[in-house]
Amino acid sequence: MKHFIIHRYLCREIFYPFLLVLLILTFVLLMGRILQLMDLMINKGVGFPDILRLILFLLPPFLAITVPIALLVGILIGLGRLSRENEILVMKSAGISLYQLVPPVALLSLAAFVFTLLLQFYIVPVVNSAGRSLLADLARQKAGIGIKEKVFNDDFPGLVLYANRVSVDGSTMGELFISDSRTAGSPLTIVARLGRLISDPASGDVTLRLENGSTHMTGADLSTYRKMDFGVYDISLDMSTSLQASAGDHRLDEGEMTPRLLLRELSSTDLSPRQRNLILMELNKRFALPLTCIVFALLGMPLGMEKHRTAKSRAFVIALGVVIVYYTLQLAGDALGETGNLNPVLATWAPNLVLGGSGAWFFIITARELPLPDLTRLKSATVAVTNAWRRRS
Repeated sequence: MKHFIIHRYLCREIFYPFLLVLLILTFVLLMGRILQLMDLMINKGVGFPDILRLILFLLPPFLAITVPIALLVGILIGLGRLSRENEILVMKSAGISLYQLVPPVALLSLAAFVFTLLLQFYIVPVVNSAGRSLLADLARQKAGIGIKEKVFNDDFPGLVLYANRVSVDGSTMGELFISDSRTAGSPLTIVARLGRLISDPASGDVTLRLENGSTHMTGADLSTYRKMDFGVYDISLDMSTSLQASAGDHRLDEGEMTPRLLLRELSSTDLSPRQRNLILMELNKRFALPLTCIVFALLGMPLGMEKHRTAKSRAFVIALGVVIVYYTLQLAGDALGETGNLNPVLATWAPNLVLGGSGAWFFIITARELPLPDLTRLKSATVAVTNAWRRRS
């Protein structure tokens, strides 16, 4: 009964900071995209329901990142407060060891692990695939809404478009005049009787299909002139690129596959070494990223129990240092694994192995009542290394 009360108390002390930090981190990540999404709604005419759907599609990938970080901060804040107010010392005096405090932390980290695992396995691939289809539809809407009749339109890079007539939905235009300067040194002038916007959900591109017109090209020295009549002529507007930049970087195709599809793709004999490495790394990340919850919990317990006057600020500094180290190792592993300089499986699991081993070592030291190394310098050291690398680059 005594242990049950203490375990419930520890769960409450960790859960509330975890929930607060989770909301704040997720909101901060969303704010990085909100202004761009608002630009789509205000200036490009994208409806609020579609903006809301884009936000919902962004949430699962963001949560897969913020849940482990929030769990680490919650453990550091919760146990740090108990240590600062000598409650940990009282528990030790009552004969409660560090190992007896593990169950509530293990329960929370296991719940976070299962939640993140479900996100990575089932939800994130679905929302990535649905996001691609939605972006293709929005690309067509954006192109159609942006084109006004009897107005020169330069929203498309390298193109200036004039349409004498535009249908209500913007998908059909009549009597078009287009200046195409996308090819350096060879500007092209196009006139056509009819134009239609066609979207391709698979590639996310938007094509302007012109009918019954002609192209006019002059040489760079203006000494030559070439005219070509056509029945059908396609111009790629490629609106998906700008929309993806506004709604969030679209992941590789591997990010849209379920683990079963990844395994099926991995068995294909037509893959290049780089593609095989990418698929193998993506498959391992589906397990490695959720396991970060367990790794961060293993690190958070010994680090959080270190007594300090400013528990909250110290918790954020340590959490920031741990996260920087983790994602630095992950980026380095991704680069080495993709090129084949390091085994893709080892490259994916390297951050968990390094931090997990460190967490196990810290846990054993703390359980034996030995002092931990001062990790408050981790942030400044990491920032110094990063700044030196940037200056060298």
